[in-house]
Amino acid sequence: MELSALYDYFLECGGITTDSRNCPENSMFIALKGENFNGNAFAEEALRKGCRYAVVDEPAYAGTGNPRILLVDDCLRSLQRLANCHRRRLKTRIIGITGTNGKTTTKELMAEVLKRRFNLLYTQGNLNNSIGVPLTLLRLKPEHELAVVEMGASHPGDIRELVEIAEPDYGIITNVGKAHLQGFGSFEGVIRTKGELYDYLRGRGNATIFIQNENPYLNRIAHDLTCVRYGQTPGLFVSGRMLDCSPYLKFCWEAAGESHEVTTRLVGSYNLDNALAAVAVGRYFGVDDALISEAIAGYVPQNSRSQLVKTASNELIVDAYNANPTSMAAALENFRQMPSGHKMVVLGDMRELGASSREEHQRIVDLLAGYGFERVCLVGGEFAAVNHRFEQYRDVDEVMDAFRRAKPEGFLILVKGSNGMKLNRLPDCL
Repeated sequence: MELSALYDYFLECGGITTDSRNCPENSMFIALKGENFNGNAFAEEALRKGCRYAVVDEPAYAGTGNPRILLVDDCLRSLQRLANCHRRRLKTRIIGITGTNGKTTTKELMAEVLKRRFNLLYTQGNLNNSIGVPLTLLRLKPEHELAVVEMGASHPGDIRELVEIAEPDYGIITNVGKAHLQGFGSFEGVIRTKGELYDYLRGRGNATIFIQNENPYLNRIAHDLTCVRYGQTPGLFVSGRMLDCSPYLKFCWEAAGESHEVTTRLVGSYNLDNALAAVAVGRYFGVDDALISEAIAGYVPQNSRSQLVKTASNELIVDAYNANPTSMAAALENFRQMPSGHKMVVLGDMRELGASSREEHQRIVDLLAGYGFERVCLVGGEFAAVNHRFEQYRDVDEVMDAFRRAKPEGFLILVKGSNGMKLNRLPDCL
């Protein structure tokens, strides 16, 4: 089927689904494949559940004679081409965002700010991969004035693929750090891959990026681009400084000679740059200064991203959605500076570090040895493989059993690890 014909069918529908368990009335089902499933096998079921059309890429599933089953060469590629076609038809201005750490929080803050002036579409959750980005773009409506599209990567070329689908008009890389080293091969591989966003924008001509002024790695690859700078250096488009972080971040930002104070619901001094990025984007697009501050102050993080959780026995900082050497070190340094009589740390393995895993886990353990926290619990095989004298647990179930037998009380507790370690289950027993 030609793309133009598929797009006409899409316009008859109310949206896209790739999950036969979720088939909104009048939607289009696209049959994707995974390691353990073949979406083609669920095409008929999706139609029965309410989909208007089902798109398949195996002739055996299109041979029933049902005119509502549409055959294409490759469903994933068709989803991506459909999204790009839709993006081009609507011509909505798009801000592309990527980075090692903070991209989802920054995206959420930017969205809160931009919604104060624009009819905005933005990435929901972390739908930021080769499937999530197209699904986001296909939610665009003619009434949307602006869109913020998050892009994730774990291998070289991932960002290049996503920007060619989304074709952003503006870009922001929050930072670059040591994450997914198994896929990228090295820290330089991370920089090159994130920089694919800059490469795309550079090819568009005099494109605009929002850049953290003090980041040497981003400055190194930002040549020939118009830079809107934010950071802690006075005199930038937006300058800021931290005022307090015990536990919530309070900061001051300045632009055009005026100063503003904001008390956030974000835990961690490392969120200062994320907040300043949102301020810079808001001011660039003409959002009123007072509304910018109000939006950032009102944002409450979700999904175990630097959330402050108070239980009957302890106060927890739950940052268990993601972990890599850069974010882990930043979280520990911030935790070290927080005032509290009794501090406890529960850390889970940092995954996808490949050959660097042992070295990076040892580095974190060495940091811990110098910080002197009252209690340290390490969870997972990667931490077990390095030299330390802290409490060691096989997995989250084992540490939860230990806490149920002897619950810690009266602690400020940092909980951080890769999402796959499932440390977000710990608040129930703390």
